[in-house]
Amino acid sequence: MKTIDLQTNMPAMPQLRGFGSKFLMFVVLIFALLLFLSSVVSIPTGHVGVLTLFGKVTGETLGEGIHVINPLKSAQRLSIQTQSVKESANVPSNEGLNLALDTSLLFHLDRSRAAEVYQKVGPNYAEKIVEPTLRNAIRAATSAHTANALYTNARELVQQQIQDELTTQLSPRGVIIENVLLRDVQLPAMLKSSIEAKQQAEQDALRMNFILQKEKQEAERKRIEAQGIADFQRIVAQGISTQLLEWKGIEATEKLAASGNSKVVVVGNTKNGLPLILGPQ
Repeated sequence: MKTIDLQTNMPAMPQLRGFGSKFLMFVVLIFALLLFLSSVVSIPTGHVGVLTLFGKVTGETLGEGIHVINPLKSAQRLSIQTQSVKESANVPSNEGLNLALDTSLLFHLDRSRAAEVYQKVGPNYAEKIVEPTLRNAIRAATSAHTANALYTNARELVQQQIQDELTTQLSPRGVIIENVLLRDVQLPAMLKSSIEAKQQAEQDALRMNFILQKEKQEAERKRIEAQGIADFQRIVAQGISTQLLEWKGIEATEKLAASGNSKVVVVGNTKNGLPLILGPQ
């Protein structure tokens, strides 16, 4: 029967304990590194971080940049940049006609209320509250105007009404409205042709009124010009007398007599006769 000497394996025990301590230190370092990395959070430009602890919103928010946080917390990133929602809908006018309206909404998340929005609405707040509110505001604004007004001169007023309604509804919920744009308004073909014909008739009437007004002004100008000429002739006629004519005749005679081309000067034989100048034969 063989006997086993256990003392031959005893010297290997210190080597095993040394390896175990090194492995434990390595594990601790890896754990510390992972713990540190989980504590570092980077928030990209144009975003805000909402902190949660075990799924519960703490109410804390982080700005842009790198932050060191509690490793048990996590950061949910929400954009605070300008976002756009486009809505194409068939909406009724005041007369009950259906209009095709294309609208664009520009908005962004209120940084100071990001935690509240994430807690009460969620990260997809645009789909949950912005788009439905926009559709409702469009219908409310268009139903207060006629199709003719929406197609012509009421577009800016409708835009402002939609924006005011959205601001009233969404600002208390943490969404800031920047602008509302009406890109296009499409009317039924027959109604559109009728409105365009009416506008053309109005333009023709305005152009005719302009022409008539211009002709009236031209006639008034000519009347004033004729009156001025008549007044001038009347004043001149009142200032011409027989004595003046005789004096002017004498002056002309003297000048002609002094001229080298004058040869014969015959004076009229009547009392008021003017001089007669004859050239050389």
